[in-house]
Amino acid sequence: MNHHDTPPAARRRLLRACTVAASAAALFVPQALAGSPVAAATPLARAEGPQGVAAVTYNLGDQAYRLPGTGEPVEIAATVHYPKDLGSTPRPLIVQLHGLHETCADREAAEALRAAELAQDWDAYEAASLKLFSWPCAPGTRPIANDRGYDYLGEELARRGFVVVSIRANGINASSSEGDANASVRADLINRHLALWQQLSASGRGGLVGAFRDAATGGSQPVDFRNHVDLNNVGTMGHSRGGAGVTWQAADRHKTQWPAGVKVRAVMALAPAYNVMTEDMTAYEITKTPVAVLRGTCDGHVGREVFSFAADATARSSAGFHQVAVHGANHNYFNTEWSPESGEVAAGDDAGHDDDHPGQCTEPGGSAFAPQLTESAQRQVGAAYVEAFFRRYLTDDKRFDGMLTGKRHPLAPIARVDVTAAARR
Repeated sequence: MNHHDTPPAARRRLLRACTVAASAAALFVPQALAGSPVAAATPLARAEGPQGVAAVTYNLGDQAYRLPGTGEPVEIAATVHYPKDLGSTPRPLIVQLHGLHETCADREAAEALRAAELAQDWDAYEAASLKLFSWPCAPGTRPIANDRGYDYLGEELARRGFVVVSIRANGINASSSEGDANASVRADLINRHLALWQQLSASGRGGLVGAFRDAATGGSQPVDFRNHVDLNNVGTMGHSRGGAGVTWQAADRHKTQWPAGVKVRAVMALAPAYNVMTEDMTAYEITKTPVAVLRGTCDGHVGREVFSFAADATARSSAGFHQVAVHGANHNYFNTEWSPESGEVAAGDDAGHDDDHPGQCTEPGGSAFAPQLTESAQRQVGAAYVEAFFRRYLTDDKRFDGMLTGKRHPLAPIARVDVTAAARR
């Protein structure tokens, strides 16, 4: 469907659902490749036995707070992966934030949406879209756990010693916030979670006390994080519109909004959906914090312009800047909930295809085809570079410098990856 043929209200919701294209080691090595050139080439192929990992969730309510100005409800909920043995030294904290996706697993509404699109019945389209993007979800309809889409990444990072918090932003996805305002409210959500973690780690008090539940069973799971999380050593990873949110949150202009005792040391924008129409780049400017931006060449939701946007945001930075292009990767496969193999409502392959190039993909409307990565391969490559970035800048592990500057390509057996960098420290 051509977005320009869609009635205005439905078009806005569709554009939100599509995340808005920017143009309008024991690294995570697959088990099957153990002993292969990938494993041999990674700096982590040494005896660094993975640590046991545990996972809990917390949910302080679907309407934990209201967005300023609109009063629209937002939840405070997250999934946490952490080393079972927290040890005696505080662990770096990584916050993950998903992007724009449907909020409610209403399969009938999803089918009605597709039928309405084919029939060009825009009233029916809008009605179905409202059900898929409502918050809280209607009684009997479960929320889509967009935060759980990065469990694979949280588990891997926790094995390397990090505490990883993947936060849910369904309320924001269902809200009317757009553009820079959307990045701003996502940044505020990050800060609300960080304030809870700072209070918990520093004093063992606050809203998270007694809130943890076993991620598998849902039963109460007390965890003593007091003095075990280093809020002075925080990394943030945002996917899609979450990428704009973490950039906004880390920007020089917004550091005063960080909770007391919190210091963000590294920012990873994964296929970020920035507001390319912004006129005030100082809202995103980062000059002292390392930043990485990663995008797939077959991304159907954000264009190559995100690289130049991120470069502009860090143009005056004295810290590292890393740009990673993964050939054959799309937008959705980085989140398992958004990927077809999950069977989840609204999951799909966003890459461009045609009958003349089976097994290949391109940017929608593009002409440069590449072999498309499978869901698992794309996540293996993405996780490897995310892990390398955070281990370099949160643990000062310089073994990753070659990988993050493009001098070494340990994932070459899986995918072609182009890396450019301005490593300034």
